[in-house]
Amino acid sequence: MSRNAKIAAGGVAAGLILMIWLPWWAAMLIILGVPTAAYLTLDESQRRRLRRVSRKELGR
Repeated sequence: MSRNAKIAAGGVAAGLILMIWLPWWAAMLIILGVPTAAYLTLDESQRRRLRRVSRKELGR
């Protein structure tokens, strides 16, 4: 299993545990808020680089 697959599997497991343990709206707030907060902490050049890499992976 690749590193990214392990991270994705861990994220899914954490999401399922949160959905059971917390009310659905609180779990969704955490699931959506953490990546958003991480993106907002990036420097502008890092955001630009991330967008460029994402477009390349999509084949644009």
